[in-house]
Amino acid sequence: MKNNLNIKMQYKRVFVSVMILMCIMIISGCTKYLNVAPDNLPRVENAFALRSEAEKYLFTCYSYIPDEGSTASNPAFLGSDEMVAPLVSRSNSLAANLPRGNQNVVDPYFNNWDGKNGGVPLFQAIRDCNIFIKNMQDMSKVPDINLDERNRWIAEGQFLKAYYHFILMRAYGPIPIMEVSPEIDQPIETMKLSRMPIDSVTNFIVNYIDLAVPNLPIAIANTVNELGRITRPAALMLKAKVLILAASPLFNGNSDYTSFKDKKGQQLIRADYDASKWEKAVQACKEAILISEAAGIKLHKFNSELFKLSDTTTYQMGLRNAVSQKWQNSELIWGNSNSNTNYTQAVTVGHFDGRYGSSNGAIADVGATMKLADLFYTANGIPIAEDKTLQFGDKGELRTGVNKERFNNLLNYQSSRWNFDRENRFYATLAFDGSIWYQEGSLTRTDENTFNIQSRLGGPSSGTPLPPSGFFCKKLINWKFMWSADNGISYERYPWPNMRLADLYLLYAEALNELSGPSDEVYTYLNRIRSRSGLKSIEESWSNYSNNPTKYQNKEGLRQIIRQERGIELALEGSRFWDVRRWKTASLETNGNVQGWDISQSSPSLYYRVLTFYSQRFVAPRDYLWPIAEDNLLVNENLVQNPGW
Repeated sequence: MKNNLNIKMQYKRVFVSVMILMCIMIISGCTKYLNVAPDNLPRVENAFALRSEAEKYLFTCYSYIPDEGSTASNPAFLGSDEMVAPLVSRSNSLAANLPRGNQNVVDPYFNNWDGKNGGVPLFQAIRDCNIFIKNMQDMSKVPDINLDERNRWIAEGQFLKAYYHFILMRAYGPIPIMEVSPEIDQPIETMKLSRMPIDSVTNFIVNYIDLAVPNLPIAIANTVNELGRITRPAALMLKAKVLILAASPLFNGNSDYTSFKDKKGQQLIRADYDASKWEKAVQACKEAILISEAAGIKLHKFNSELFKLSDTTTYQMGLRNAVSQKWQNSELIWGNSNSNTNYTQAVTVGHFDGRYGSSNGAIADVGATMKLADLFYTANGIPIAEDKTLQFGDKGELRTGVNKERFNNLLNYQSSRWNFDRENRFYATLAFDGSIWYQEGSLTRTDENTFNIQSRLGGPSSGTPLPPSGFFCKKLINWKFMWSADNGISYERYPWPNMRLADLYLLYAEALNELSGPSDEVYTYLNRIRSRSGLKSIEESWSNYSNNPTKYQNKEGLRQIIRQERGIELALEGSRFWDVRRWKTASLETNGNVQGWDISQSSPSLYYRVLTFYSQRFVAPRDYLWPIAEDNLLVNENLVQNPGW
């Protein structure tokens, strides 16, 4: 107690808002803020005197949404096995530490518990949501707002409260639940909350989503001022994602957590498997699909009527623009308009326009891994190792582009055989030495004789910086991005797709298969996604081209297909980082070598040698959950650390 008082006195002069004050008291118990006077109480009270002021408070609640569209702020980009950057990267070194096994308990990376070291203070965000909801529910406050708008705003606050709990649950597992924010005069001991069982956290989040849904609009009517705000489809998709997470192996039947208990001996993650969790997930996914489709949301397809494009490029642009187009994207369920996608484009773009030098404004040292490139199907729509008609052989084997391949591979240019005969999503997602890169500003106005990548040493796309693997993240680059001689590069910023329909379709297919195995319903939703990219159906592709033709007819085989479909369709979107954790496969998937081409070479025979840049390190079961900073456990004795930390 004496030490606590000393800390209080030491930081007495620090000015901290009441938002941060209460959050830290409740969750981390960080005593250095406990003796700070609540200077801003009048501001909080005045915030709900008028509609205009209350709206600012609502936007404050929105402001905590993590920027999942930036490779620097979203650990899921570089923390998995999809992307690679140098450890000493221009602005990505924080995230680049994660796959190398450098997470720690002293000052954890991307600490969303406390809002430190790249993290967002999400418990503070939840407290602000609580304050907003409580005041907006008081009918004596904000007298100049109508009832429908009041209810909508309350629903937005309830959604955000649920969303922030979900983000914390996804990373930390069992977390404290902040139903209400305590008053400032409450005893400190009552503010030291304990972690709650994962089932309780799940039910809490789902309950708040259910409260929000009836009062949210089905779509945004004011597209000038309100794009990015919450709608009913977004809320119901969040519910689906929460229930999928709760039903997945990490939190459903995980024997690794048998001894994971709180200080009172309460089990935080049950070790027994509960099939009914998948039933709830199926229902939630279907409900989200129905409301999304009723709102006019559909898989995005590129309108080629205004552009003279081949079918090949048209298929690819459907997927590319489902991610990196602005609001004209029909697939978008919830976009984050505040994401720094300009930055992401600058660090991942390739020098596709050979007229300009390689130093014109981009800092592109982030690329895709060779493992991700290998994940994509052959042109027959099945894994490379299963294709009985297309042989790929050694990666160093060279092949020259011919006329029929000109929309994917540069004509008369030598490249790895593995860059040929691949599905459209491979070419839509990645660029490589010898690849075609169509942009709206194509000099020919078509995909004939358009931009391309020639990144071997001395080529027009070479120079520094370059992604160490030799694979560029084409999918993340808006199709209006252009190089120029005068100001370097020009961007079109796009909202990051926090939620899109293809993800929801895949979640539904996964839940259905886990609940009851293969069915026509599962195939239907998988095939909708495959068809958008020009692939044949699951049934036809495996039956005709696979050396394992019945794979899709049993639960385990279809599970493998669904997981690979997610890895392909959602590649480079940060989904895989969390997927391999909830599937409990991260210890297998993220413990291998990160590889790519020898980008320092000019001749194809030397360039197309496989190099290993580093080995990933994932310790199971420790790394499945984020560590809580150890000083929190010293101050709040009710907290327990995640296993292994």
